[in-house]
Amino acid sequence: MPEVIYLEINGQQFSVTLDDSPTAEAFRALLPATWEMEELHGNEKFIYLDGSLPPNSRSVGYIETGDLMLYGDNCIVLFYDSFSTSYGYTRIGWVDDPGGLPEIVGSGDITASFGLK
Repeated sequence: MPEVIYLEINGQQFSVTLDDSPTAEAFRALLPATWEMEELHGNEKFIYLDGSLPPNSRSVGYIETGDLMLYGDNCIVLFYDSFSTSYGYTRIGWVDDPGGLPEIVGSGDITASFGLK
């Protein structure tokens, strides 16, 4: 059964289902964690980690609102808009119900807390 963690932004909590992968396991091992995530392209928030996670990058073709991905081996990306892409990512997990996520994250940098349920 997939593991569910939480993500909190601006007092709003979301359930995040982790992928069944070494990347998601390594991400889980970092929790609980609070990061200042930067805005990029009007569709994502990101943070570069000090260390790396095991990548298994592939072209995903389409990003869904709420996707939590690894770019390269040390960049955590939370997407808050859906769009087509030619970039490669490693899936960490996804926000189970991303309704309201774009409004909550807004257009600037955010503080995001991830934790175990």
